[in-house]
Amino acid sequence: MKPVFDPKPPVIVATSRGEGFPVGRVFCIGRNYAAHAREMGHDPDREPPFFFTKWAETVVQAGTITMPPETDDYQFEAELVVAIHKGGRNIRPADAQAHIYGYACGLDMTRRDLQAEAKKKGRPWDVAKNVEQSAPIGLIHPVEDLPDMTLGGITLTQNGELRQSGDLSDMIWPVVDVIAYISRFYTLEAGDLIYTGTPEGVGPVRAGDTLSVMIAGLSDLNVTVGERQ
Repeated sequence: MKPVFDPKPPVIVATSRGEGFPVGRVFCIGRNYAAHAREMGHDPDREPPFFFTKWAETVVQAGTITMPPETDDYQFEAELVVAIHKGGRNIRPADAQAHIYGYACGLDMTRRDLQAEAKKKGRPWDVAKNVEQSAPIGLIHPVEDLPDMTLGGITLTQNGELRQSGDLSDMIWPVVDVIAYISRFYTLEAGDLIYTGTPEGVGPVRAGDTLSVMIAGLSDLNVTVGERQ
């Protein structure tokens, strides 16, 4: 049947091989580094993994992102992103690696003040997390071209100053466990992205700031924060 209007084109992320990776859904793991969980006031030893989602439209490649409305505390979170190319349900951790296309540097931008308000009221985080341009991503590198991504430095600089520094080995729930856990609740599909959590040191941005995410083995993600529209 004829659609009422033309659907939006898919969001496509560039890969290091010059190909395009069509984005399906975005899953984000919360508090997956112990030090970050503590800085947010939680005990990481008592929590199983949990996740929230973002629209594919929140995914943007390196460039300028604008400050969103209705926040006075927009914060950065540097993350390792996993790109899925093979779907599945109830995936075992031992089999999870076969579902990964590759990895990229990413940012989970957050309206922290709205998140804090939602937490106090026991409400969902959507308005804090699912924000236009809030999921910047760098080039996706296929796993065949990468070293072991279970360890290696992850850092973020803000205007050249180091703000976040950790190691992928610090994850409470490694990537294969995260994939297995999400696949218990949803059938993972080719095109899904998983943002795997952030180290400690998250903080606010202002218009004009430059953010750089660096993860060993991956292309850097460089983002400039633009004025609120």
